Amino acid sequence: MAKLINGKEFADNLCKKIAKEVVKLKDQNIIPGLAVVRVGEDSASKIYINMKAKKTEEIGMNSYAKLLSEDTDEKELIDVIKNLNNDEKVNGILVQLPLPKQINADSVINTIIPEKDVDGFHAINTGRLWTNIDALVPCTPLGCKMLLLNELKDLSGKKAIIVGRSNIVGKPMAALLIAENCTVTIAHSKTANLEEEIKKSDIVVAAVGVPEMIKGKWIKPGATVIDVGINRIERDGKQKLVGDVEFEEAEKIAGSITPVPGGVGPMTIACLLHNTLLATCRKNNKEFPRFF
Repeated sequence: MAKLINGKEFADNLCKKIAKEVVKLKDQNIIPGLAVVRVGEDSASKIYINMKAKKTEEIGMNSYAKLLSEDTDEKELIDVIKNLNNDEKVNGILVQLPLPKQINADSVINTIIPEKDVDGFHAINTGRLWTNIDALVPCTPLGCKMLLLNELKDLSGKKAIIVGRSNIVGKPMAALLIAENCTVTIAHSKTANLEEEIKKSDIVVAAVGVPEMIKGKWIKPGATVIDVGINRIERDGKQKLVGDVEFEEAEKIAGSITPVPGGVGPMTIACLLHNTLLATCRKNNKEFPRFF
């Protein structure tokens, strides 16, 4: 049976370390501030924002929420972002996705100045990541990388496959693993012979958003499986959360695997706070500690 990779425990420990650094900054009259912008009443967005705000305050950072109505237009939202760009109390800005259809998400994200783009989605941060220049890195792939390094220590020479090609997870994950000297394949729902590609891989990162698409029997014996997927399905008349990997079968073959929930999910918020601390340290010319 595979070893379970406990993302919640790792995330909790990371947040404790970040909180200690926040105390040190406060002693120098520096308080990291994270602003989260939500447009509309999407229920999932409300839950995510509440979780982020709660965790931000728990570790001693200032939390700022900008809640806008569903009919907010793009110009109004961009004006809010520009004001936050100029606000000295705000070190990190996050715009909760998805946005209403009248707003172009790329235009909004690229209005955030790269130094405050704690989601790591700005085109400049994306370019920096791919060219090995210090960047703010998207939170979910950063969390996946932390879990992999904690589990395997050295990723050099490993064959890794990422199933999913999004700008949020798949593509930045590939850049991070290449930088760790992995041989990387990016696959997706249209990949031919996906089963064969997965069977050859020492590391599998599943981020395709399809419930249990990756079958347990596809996993290479002893491989490390990072399941980013969070899918709500009905099974035996009950609602259940499952990943993109067929967990029960994969667990029998893999060397280690993240559960859903409790694996990658908690790492995303922890890495958001990590990025906010990093942005704060850079702005104030303070040394940023290495956490992994």
